[in-house]
Amino acid sequence: MADLYDLTDDKPKEECGLFGIYGHALDVANITYYGLYALQHRGQESAGIAISNGHRFSLHKNMGLVAEVFNEEILSSMKGHIAIGHVRYSTTGSSLAVNAQPLNFRYLKGLISLAHNGNLTNANEIRHRLGVNGSVFQTTTDSEVIVNLIARYGQGSIEEALMKTIIDIKGAYSLLVMTENQLIGVRDPHGVRPLCIGKLGDAYILTSESCALDTVGADFIRDVEPGEIVIINEKGLTSILTRKNPRQAFCVFEFVYLARPDSNFAGKNVTQVRREMGRQLARECPIEADIVIPVPDSGIAAALGYAEESGIPYMEGLMKNRYIGRTFIQPHQKMREIAVRLKLNPIREILEGKRVVMVDDSIVRGTTSRQLVQMLRNTGAKEVYLLVSSPPVNYPCYYGIDTSERNQLIAAKHSLEEIKEYIGADGLHYISLEGMLKATGLPGDSFCAACFSGDYAIPIPEETGKYSIEDGGEDYGYHL
Repeated sequence: MADLYDLTDDKPKEECGLFGIYGHALDVANITYYGLYALQHRGQESAGIAISNGHRFSLHKNMGLVAEVFNEEILSSMKGHIAIGHVRYSTTGSSLAVNAQPLNFRYLKGLISLAHNGNLTNANEIRHRLGVNGSVFQTTTDSEVIVNLIARYGQGSIEEALMKTIIDIKGAYSLLVMTENQLIGVRDPHGVRPLCIGKLGDAYILTSESCALDTVGADFIRDVEPGEIVIINEKGLTSILTRKNPRQAFCVFEFVYLARPDSNFAGKNVTQVRREMGRQLARECPIEADIVIPVPDSGIAAALGYAEESGIPYMEGLMKNRYIGRTFIQPHQKMREIAVRLKLNPIREILEGKRVVMVDDSIVRGTTSRQLVQMLRNTGAKEVYLLVSSPPVNYPCYYGIDTSERNQLIAAKHSLEEIKEYIGADGLHYISLEGMLKATGLPGDSFCAACFSGDYAIPIPEETGKYSIEDGGEDYGYHL
């Protein structure tokens, strides 16, 4: 059977989206539902919401999209003034209901619920140490490692427990923690994974992307600082800045592909940055062509930028079917192209006889690119040039993005000419690393671009097989 992921989703995946709210006299369950809906692009495998009414927690989570996991009856039964929600993506072998978040647990000082986005690079070491000392694990996530550390340091306040936990854990993470009376947000010292603060009337919100604030009608206040712990309770918002690392490493792939186009990070709008990446791509890789088309939807902004800078007309040459569900009967191997055409179909009247520049945001394995190029040729395109608004993906991510293992990354194994031949394009060009970083309008040394350069800001294990490269919701022993 054809693998639909291979055919139509040849992109890195962001594993988690977080949304939390503290607010009296509000329907926090419904607000969190809509916040998660806005973050659905960050995870489509499972969804969950935990709520505190000041005395007890209610929790509902399951496999599926937000709209599949929740309904009006479920949401109306979840009453309280604090909520945290989580959407999650996982890879094969880890798609288990037991790994869905948030995770609820009871420790010395009471109830806690935790939601996690990112990946711990030293989770195996800590898990072993905790296991030797008698800790019991019920899931296969490294999020539960964090839970156990919080419980271990639970003699003092939750803030003290979190500060000690941050000292122990290494890697990239944003956390939402809910107690009976507090909502807490934590961002790793390098600031790899995003987290921001918003306000809805007197209520405070913590979420992965600003687009979720827009969806629920909240105002953006600021990003959570790297190494910051934000505490929200009846006194309002307070902050503890723990140990901000001198080397900042925000994931540049948020700008390239992962984030929604209407989100903002560090004062920069994602769509505007992607458009500038397209302009920079046109400066670096001028092509004589008749039309510029995007690979929708993630290539649209860069394609517009390329067209603006080059003067070549922008056209929508590929039509996207936006009504494909997560599952459908996959076609027989002999009908592989159907899987792509169900999602993207070329428009002959626009493409026939044309020299076409097709702009995409990234290439991971090249499977989809190859089939799209062939589809354009079959539709009558005279020449096809594939231009990519990010550099070649040469290295896997260990910080919470599901990129393939290195031997599955086409750029890690093949030269530019070999990739061009495999894809079947008349020309293949990537933006330079320097050009991509310049297009963000932010200092280049403030990003993690390890998947392009191999320069990992946070040390990774020498024996990479010891650790999962997945997020907090992933199978902990995936590579063993």
